[in-house]
Formats: sequence, structure tokens, C-alpha cells
Amino acid sequence: MEYLRKPLPATFRINSCSRFCFDIRFQLESEFSNNLQAEFIDGNEVEAVRPLPWYPDNLAWQSNFCRKQLRKNPNLERFHEFLKLENEIGNITRQEAVSMVPPLLLDLSPEHFVLDMCAAPGSKTYQMLEIMNQSVNSRLLPEGLIVANDVGFKRSDVLIHKMKRMCTANLMVTNHEAQNFPGCLTSTSHSNASEKGSLSEWEISQTLFDRVLCDVPCSGDGTLRKAPNIWWRWKAGIANGLHGLQVQIAMRGISLLKVDGRMVYSTCSMNPVENEAVVAEILRRCGDSVELVDVSSELPQLVRRPGLRKWKVRDKFSWFCSFLDVPEARRGGVASSMFPSGKTHTDEAIGREFSDNKNSENGFWLVENRLTTDTEISDFPLERCMRIMPHDQNGGAFFIAVFRKLAASPAIHVEPTSSQGTLFTENTGKLKKFPYQVLQESLQLGVFPKSVLETDFTDGPDKSSLKSGHCNTCMEQNPPKIKASNDQEKAEDKRMFQNQSKWNGVDPIVFLKDEVVINSIRTFYGIDESFTLSGHLVTRNAESDLVKRIYYVSKSVKDLLELNFQIRQQLKITYVGQKMFERKKSKEDPSASCIFRISSEGLPILLPHITKQILHASPTDFGHLLLYKSRKFTNFVNVEFGKKASQLKPGCCVVVLNKDGESPFSDTWVDESLVAILCWKGKVCLNVMASDDDCQELLQRLRLCEGTGKESPLLVKKPSDNSDGDDEKKDLNMIEDIGYARIRTVC
Repeated sequence: MEYLRKPLPATFRINSCSRFCFDIRFQLESEFSNNLQAEFIDGNEVEAVRPLPWYPDNLAWQSNFCRKQLRKNPNLERFHEFLKLENEIGNITRQEAVSMVPPLLLDLSPEHFVLDMCAAPGSKTYQMLEIMNQSVNSRLLPEGLIVANDVGFKRSDVLIHKMKRMCTANLMVTNHEAQNFPGCLTSTSHSNASEKGSLSEWEISQTLFDRVLCDVPCSGDGTLRKAPNIWWRWKAGIANGLHGLQVQIAMRGISLLKVDGRMVYSTCSMNPVENEAVVAEILRRCGDSVELVDVSSELPQLVRRPGLRKWKVRDKFSWFCSFLDVPEARRGGVASSMFPSGKTHTDEAIGREFSDNKNSENGFWLVENRLTTDTEISDFPLERCMRIMPHDQNGGAFFIAVFRKLAASPAIHVEPTSSQGTLFTENTGKLKKFPYQVLQESLQLGVFPKSVLETDFTDGPDKSSLKSGHCNTCMEQNPPKIKASNDQEKAEDKRMFQNQSKWNGVDPIVFLKDEVVINSIRTFYGIDESFTLSGHLVTRNAESDLVKRIYYVSKSVKDLLELNFQIRQQLKITYVGQKMFERKKSKEDPSASCIFRISSEGLPILLPHITKQILHASPTDFGHLLLYKSRKFTNFVNVEFGKKASQLKPGCCVVVLNKDGESPFSDTWVDESLVAILCWKGKVCLNVMASDDDCQELLQRLRLCEGTGKESPLLVKKPSDNSDGDDEKKDLNMIEDIGYARIRTVC
């Protein structure tokens, strides 16, 4: 309680995929750690800024200044501005320390298909993308993908905004209830010629994931230090009301998990009803097909406590040790699964226990005494769960459990429903049983004739679902029926369906198939053939003339999009891939050969594959572009650079900061680790297409020479003869003096 009343220290994580990752870490270790220690005013010996010892490679840091101190203390202004700027650009992510733990326990690999069921606001999703992209060659994209889902539109918008800072084409954002997340059900008909006539057997399959993160909605009492308003609105009954939803979400996650896959269940709550009770219920329902993984040896420097095996349940000013204690009137709000044993004791069982006693009064007293004093103990190894408490390492509270799927859920063989291989027949004047009903009844009867693909039965589709090869359970409206008169009509209807979204308020996702546009982009920028564009570019508008933005998707995302079209858009996709190109018509030269410019967010992906429209600038000219945002060709210090710039085709171009000792015009090939900015080549000048924050960050990085503190050549090169040299030197020195003040103010 003492720690809960203290402000929460600020924590942040360095983006491991950022080109300035090690520079930022060096700056924290050398500059801020020493300078801020003198400002630590609590009187203890705790470091002002220190890395979290349990996070790999010292990429997560904790500042023992709270948010209020960072905002109000003038001596901390530079550090505060540093955090805001780097966070806005995407070089760091401000995130609570305990929230960084679940992605580390997922054991991610670049080839994994990952589902984040409750992703918003997106810090954990961002962290998982970092881990997946960090493990592959920067010239390649991970083979896997991450599907980030959240139920709320506004929360999804926050998630999308945060993901735009991460340069990745392996992301898909969806908008569904987590407990009803679509399984992308598909049906396949196989004829069976061994029996009399032509019979068909239907197999139902769904999309499964290698990893699932299940960070469920909770009462949030573990975030009291970060959100003090919870003190006034917190009630014990909130956890009881969320318990059922948490079990549903976790079970849905298990059903979408591949065999030998790993799922992490987590909450920011300390209440065992939301934590151990949910874990016990999952193990109870899944039986031997799921195990609770012991992760006590992982992240050894992280202070944690084992999970609880016994607890009481609070409801309406009363504590209950067992479901037997709960009055009949309260059993609608208190479930048996909230207790350690999870057993539902009926009145009949109590009566038998009562009758077994010779003395009825003593027997009744014994039962009542057992009900009111004994606390149940769970039979499951719940000590393998992880509890993180605020006072253990001066942070927030968190609960984590790791599951591994050992075996598939029982799969059912579906008997053929018609000799013609269709799902319905009118031989008796009635619809025959829908396969889902056959499957469900087989489950209830315990009849498992054969083993086929793994099937989930939590979301029963209606009778028309598999008639068109899709499931309607997650649809807001029935999709338009496709006529089957001939192949041409089928193809036309399919194209019409792919060019419109069935979800209200969501723009359609359409593959860009205009080869003229694609070839013009490839030719203008000289994109090598190893970087595939055809089939990987999508837009949100079906008309090519109206396309404003073009997104690039990886192969895994492309395959999932194609599957989503086949199953009639079961997935409600709100964002996909990485924005790569944007339409920009030159006012100065309307006849520009390519009207699509490269997006700043997509430049890191495309940069290693560009062979045209590239300029290599010296540190001085590069710095002048960042500072003034527009430079005439005749004003560049390097005359040859200005000449090369004037010879480029009108339109978008890339300016790369030349490495020391290299000839800036020897080769057009660029390395992905180089610093580059986008510019627009006009008739007489180059105009920088980058935000003020990006320019400011690059100027600050140019102050340091590879993180050593040595002054960059940017500050010692002479300005061009066509400009006021004293003014430019003054401006450049001002950039160094003001720290992280806005460039707009300087200009």
C-alpha cells in the first residue's frame, strides 16, 4: 500500500530496429546517467536513470523521476524533450516496465504467425514487431506476421497511429471482439468413390497461430500508480464481472493456437479471480491438451512471485471460501470457476454428506463448519504462474501465465449430407443437418469416428455458412449471393465483392493490379527485380485513378488477405502492411513521369532496392537540407552535388548521407544502414519531405560522430558562397546550444 501511493517511475524501451539504437543507448549510458544523477533529490542512492537489468541488451530503461518531476523541473527539461522527441519519431517507446514482460515470454521467431487478441494501445504489439524484425537480415522481411486485434474503433485508431512509427509490412490490424475472433473457417469437399454413388466428405479448417498474446481486459488495480483515478472507482465486484469474459477470450485464444504453440495470458490486476482462477478454468476445460509452462528460469533477474493455489472470493461485503458458501441469490454473480477447485457442489451432495452422519445436529454443524472455515486448494500447478508486485522492484503489478498446446482439440469426421456433394437436400422437404450440428452432437455423444483437421466449435455458424465456404458468425450482414450460372458471372461477382467492403465504415482493401502504375514506379526508382511489387501492393480504393496511397504487404500478409477474400471477408481489417507510396502531382512539372512519391514510413524497406533517383550528400549539404528544408542547386557547398541534383528527373528522390572517406558519387547502390531523407526535385531546388521532428532528430544525431561525442563535420564545413556564411554558422551553432528545441523556432 505504501508503494501504491507513490508515483510510478517513467520507463521506456529503445527500438531495437532503429538505426540510432546504439547511439541512443550510448547517450543514456554516458550523458544522461551522469548529468541527471546530480538532480536526484530523494536523498537515496538509487540511480536517476538506469537500465532494467532483466531486459536483454540494456534496451529498456527506468527513470526514477516521475512524470510530474519531468514536466515541472527545469533542470530535467532537456531529458524530457529527449523522451518526447524520440518517442514521437519511434526510436523509443514509453511503456510500463511490467508490460514489457509478456512479449519476452512468447519466445518469438521471425517465421511465427502471431495473434494479439486485445492489442490496443499497442505497446506490446510494437515490441513483438521489434523482436521479429530484429532477428532477420535488414534487406529481408520476416516470414511471419502479427495480427493485432481490438474491439474498439477509437482504441484501434490509437493502435494504428502507434504502429505507423514502426516500419513493417508484416502487420494486420483487425476490429473484432476477442472472444468471437473469426477462425477464418473454410470447408473442403472430398468425393468418396469407395461407397455406392458419389458421396462427399466435408472437412472444416481454420487459421491457426504459432503464438497468441492474450492480455485481457481487467479491473486494472495493478495500475493504481499510473492511473490514480482507479482509487475512486475500484470495486471488488468489477473482477467478478470480468471473470467470464476473460475465460471466454482465453479459451478462444487456445482454440486458435497451433499444436506446440505458446500462449501468454496476462492482466494488470492483483485479483486471483482474474488471474489464477482463469488459468485453472482453462486447464480444467482443456485437460491434457494444454500445459502450464514453468518460466521461472526465464528472465532470471526479474523479481517475481509464484502464483497462488488458494484464495477467497469477495462479493457484496462477504468473503467466500467455496462455492458452497455462496447464497443462491448471489450465484448469478459468483461462478464456481472463480474458486480454486472449480467444483459446483449441489444440494444433493450436501444431503448425502449430511445423511452419512449419525447425529444430524452434529452432522449439520460439521458441514457448516467446513463451509465457513476451509479454503479450497487447487490441484493444478498454479505456482508456475508469475506475479509481479509493485514493491518488489518499484513498478506496477502484473500477472502472467504461459500455456503450451500439447495436442489438438478432438476433431470430428462429418458424414456426407447429400449424394451430390452439397450441404442441403430437399428429398424429405426439410434441410438436412448442417455439418456444424453433426460435429456438435458428436462431441456431446463422445463419438469420434475419424481424425481430420482441427476444428473449433465455440462459434457455431448458421445453416448457410459453409454453403459459400465461409462463416457468418462474425458478419454484420449476410454477404451477397453469388450466381452460379456460368464461370464469367462468377468471376465478375467475385471482382465486385473484392472491390467493396462488407463492413460498414471500413474502406475496402484491394490488390493493385494496374501494371502501368506498377511498372512506372519500378522504372522511375530503378527498383531491382528481387523486390517483388506485383501482388504485394494494396490500396483502399478500387479505382486506379483515385488511388492516393499504396501499401506494401509481405508474403504472409498477402496470403492471409487472399484467404480473407475467399471466405468473404470474415476478418474486419482496418489497417494492413506498410504505406509505401503516395500520390503527389508536381505543380511545377505536371508531366512528371511518376506521380507517386515514396512514403517516409516505407523508405527503410525500399531503400536497399533503389538504383535511381539517389543523391549522396556530404554532411554539410545534408545538414543544410535538414535546417532550411529547401535549397537551390546553386547554393550547395559541393558544386558537383548541386549539378547531379539538377540532372535528376522531376519528382521524388532520395538523399543519402555519405559516409566519411567514401566518394559520394561512385555508386548508386545504398546500404540499408545509411541515413537518408526524401526530397522533391523541382526546377531550381530540392525540397525536403520530412517532418520537423525527423529533421530535428537527424540534426541532433549529426552532432555526434558515431556516438563518441566527437563533433560532426556538419558544424565545421563552410557554407556556400551564395549565402550569408556568418548567419548559417550562427544557426548551426544554435542547433547545438538549444538541445531539443523546435527547428521551426530556429527558422
